[in-house]
Amino acid sequence: MTKAEFVDRLARDGRIGSKKQAGEVVEAVLDGIAGALAAGDPVNFTGFGKFSVAERGPRQGVNPRTGERITIAGGRVPRFSAGAGLKSKVKG
Repeated sequence: MTKAEFVDRLARDGRIGSKKQAGEVVEAVLDGIAGALAAGDPVNFTGFGKFSVAERGPRQGVNPRTGERITIAGGRVPRFSAGAGLKSKVKG
């Protein structure tokens, strides 16, 4: 499902007035999650899941073109852990 399809689904839900408002809500939620993660803060939705930031250390890799071993720099990466409520809904 694309973001546009998701916005359409929210707009048909009835709890959000229009497609434009649904789009603004989706943008606000995504911006809020991204901003919190950029600041290093976890975002936890009880029953749905937890977004967090993990530190990834440097690791060895191979350049596929030359076969030369290279070091891939570490960094911060986003992580998501599904909550029990989401897992049970997906499971059926």
